[in-house]
Amino acid sequence: MPDRALHVRGVVLPDDEVRDLWLDGDRVTYEPVAGAVTVAEGGFVLPGLVDAHCHIGIAPSGRPITGLDEARALAVPDREAGVLAIRDAGSPYPYPELDDEPGLPRLARAGRHLAPPRRYLRDIAVEVGGDELRAAVAEQARAGNGWVKLVGDWIDRDAGDLAPTWDSADLVGAVEAAHAAGVRAAVHTFSESAVEIMVRAGVDSVEHGTGLSVDLVDEMARRGTALVPTMINIDTFGGIAERAAERFPGYAKHMLALRDGFPEVVRAAYQAGVPIYVGTDAGGGIDHGLAAQEMLLLHERAGMSTLDVLAAGSWGARAWLGFPGLVEGGLADLVVYDTDPRVDLRVLRTPRRIVLRGRVVR
Repeated sequence: MPDRALHVRGVVLPDDEVRDLWLDGDRVTYEPVAGAVTVAEGGFVLPGLVDAHCHIGIAPSGRPITGLDEARALAVPDREAGVLAIRDAGSPYPYPELDDEPGLPRLARAGRHLAPPRRYLRDIAVEVGGDELRAAVAEQARAGNGWVKLVGDWIDRDAGDLAPTWDSADLVGAVEAAHAAGVRAAVHTFSESAVEIMVRAGVDSVEHGTGLSVDLVDEMARRGTALVPTMINIDTFGGIAERAAERFPGYAKHMLALRDGFPEVVRAAYQAGVPIYVGTDAGGGIDHGLAAQEMLLLHERAGMSTLDVLAAGSWGARAWLGFPGLVEGGLADLVVYDTDPRVDLRVLRTPRRIVLRGRVVR
């Protein structure tokens, strides 16, 4: 598509009004632009979808990527599914050059994961002791563009089960260091103990959060702490448990219990008013381009309304990450569907038109 202004007409969500949108470069305007090319007429128009927990710096094998072209290739299935903004929740490979690349989704990035020695996936995290954690947070804050990623728990092989990765004081200090550096902190947690420490420490987003309790979801709602459930990821816990059962039977049993109870955890968080956003954990063992599947799971298993699911994966998530939607002066990212996704979320799998940064990509 040549570099000309574009015109789109349809039912624009969430306002539920038939509108004409003009995309003048990378900006939305409601004022007609002379010479604009009409690229979509009719249907339902959403601000670009979001995957708020994604890793284009981790290859499908689980190893770090080795170059920018590999990151680009991993982002393409997301873009083709209508995901036009990604929060990369930790990358072992730095790629700030891709933040503004025209053909790729917009990026909110953490630096590398932070974890203790030998307590996370090999070659993925910067491994530091508790006494080095504050300094490491400050360094990774500079490496990202607004986020740091903490690994709050992992299997403790000596204990044979999940356990916090550092002591409480160090975890609290890590959140303080992130905020002092002017960035937000996201934390990976599966266990009950680590998520309680991190929520009360003031972490900005809980990733996965299988160990949340009713009391904690109320506290998250009070603080405005976000939850990114990654329900697709939690479905893999059966395989994790099977591989671990012989050496770590207690851990295996715990992982299965967390998996089985998770839909009710997310439902409780939703009912308490916790901000929930769509994230797939794509990277490693999870394929890219599955945001629509995650949205269906949030509706079917956790009882979120279709409108709230759409907010969690579109305009609400974009606002949370700082990417304005289809407002006057907003960013020119949109997806058009033939039928109303509020009636049937399955239409999210088949976008008719995708426009990213004011250019048609599909």
